[in-house]
Amino acid sequence: MALKPVHRSTGDAIADRRYAYATAAFVEADWQVAVDLAGQTLELAPDFAPAHVLLGRSQAALGRKDEAVAALSEALRLDPDDELGARIDLSRLGVLAADDAISEGYVRALFDNYAEGFDAHLTGALAYRGPAVVMAGIAAACEKRGRKLAFRLAIDLGCGTGLMAREIGQRGGGIEGADISPKMIAIAARTGLYTALNTGEVVDELDRRAAESADLIVAADVLVYLGDLFPLFREAARVLQRGGLFAFTVQSHTGHGFQLGVDARYSHSEDYLRTVADDSGLQVAHFASVSTRQDRGFDVPGFVMVLTRI
Repeated sequence: MALKPVHRSTGDAIADRRYAYATAAFVEADWQVAVDLAGQTLELAPDFAPAHVLLGRSQAALGRKDEAVAALSEALRLDPDDELGARIDLSRLGVLAADDAISEGYVRALFDNYAEGFDAHLTGALAYRGPAVVMAGIAAACEKRGRKLAFRLAIDLGCGTGLMAREIGQRGGGIEGADISPKMIAIAARTGLYTALNTGEVVDELDRRAAESADLIVAADVLVYLGDLFPLFREAARVLQRGGLFAFTVQSHTGHGFQLGVDARYSHSEDYLRTVADDSGLQVAHFASVSTRQDRGFDVPGFVMVLTRI
């Protein structure tokens, strides 16, 4: 499944019209017409990266790999932060490794654009329930270990608009959030639920923190944008106090390792998660098959996992 075209302006009214027609053709799966119109757009605006992406995705749909790679590579040259997601397409075409597919720039742009309608879309169209699933996992882990369901400091990675903080509520003496999207952080700040908020990537957020400085780390529907999880798990183990918990959800698959799906999100296998946890010095306190959201009316398979530092 191809990613959606990006709507931006070339600064030229005629080129914009051609791009709009190309986008409409793409949405209707009229790939050759999309190729022709994207080419016409680029004749008028040769440095317009979205048209290069649209051209590349249309060529890929037609099975023209070389032409697709050339167009997508040019888009990436023009958009080095990859806000348009060309790296995902290049990975699908076998040019980039799966763990190089999703860039920080892509995730930041995705959620900046998504911020204002985020809660309504998630809880409505996608029936999202990630924070409740994570909290239930934490409660189960605490019950198994005979510990109180209360935390001195909770770190909410990929905090978004604050849905996870609402779920933690008074169980967290203090909740500090981090998100790669400045617009998400601005909305989270309005909730008044966080004692601190930082803008940045999740591994960097943990890396800047002192060792053994938190007793809860949560990441609801965040790891779907990370392939290799070892850097994150390693930092979580360093930042957690002994007995502290690291709770998160992932999308799952039945194979091995991690995979980039057609939904431009990563899925992880159970054996991969357990291996990386063990290699990071973390012990499984709770593990269950769950679904945190729907896609086109069907539950997306996943796992909730709660790890602890012994």
